[in-house]
Amino acid sequence: MKKYNYEDINIVYEDNQILVVVKPQNMPVCEDETGDDDLLNLLKQYVAAKYNKPGEAFLGLVHRLDRPTGGVMVFARNSKSAARLSKSLVEGEMEKRYLAVTVGVPKQKRNILKNALYKDVAKNEVFVVPVATEGAKLAILEYHTLTEKMGHALVDIKLVTGRSHQARVQMANIGTPLFGDQKYGKGKSPASANLALWSYELRFPHPVTKDIMVFRVLPPSDEVPWKAFDIDTLIAIIK
Repeated sequence: MKKYNYEDINIVYEDNQILVVVKPQNMPVCEDETGDDDLLNLLKQYVAAKYNKPGEAFLGLVHRLDRPTGGVMVFARNSKSAARLSKSLVEGEMEKRYLAVTVGVPKQKRNILKNALYKDVAKNEVFVVPVATEGAKLAILEYHTLTEKMGHALVDIKLVTGRSHQARVQMANIGTPLFGDQKYGKGKSPASANLALWSYELRFPHPVTKDIMVFRVLPPSDEVPWKAFDIDTLIAIIK
């Protein structure tokens, strides 16, 4: 993995309560066993440098994105805002929307997928299992196929729940794994391809003002497979 510093991170918005950024694909959100540069520590360095804070700056991790997934995220600048944002997340006030490109086209243009998912921590792999399986958690997502081209579909996904690997597992379960997903769509994409899953919109009440904050960042239009689709026009139409 390439080396990063905090200047490489796209800062979308910041105030005294929140920090909204674009997570690069293939960067872990927080420190893991690989020792690779992670987003949380880089942003703590950014806050410490910008505001001349001694020692390690506080930054609250409110939600996560899988390592291969890129897109918009919010962090809390203090513990009170972290608690309020976490409460918004639990109560369903934080809406997360993703764009994905599937291998194959979903049979139904729109659908709500409900599955019980079980995570094998040792393998870091998630499985669709019977509802009564011990340790399984309910996963719900809504998808809408925006367009299709050459056997692939551009899909808008709203996660109702926030389970590990959820979008990847549930879309693969209906026969349309995500482009670039080497774990759940083995052999169906080029080995070098990035995962075509991008957190493009985040909507939540500001932890202090309660104003509804909406942040939208589209995936890189010059990269495969995104460049095959006119994403700007399609998003404008559905919004």
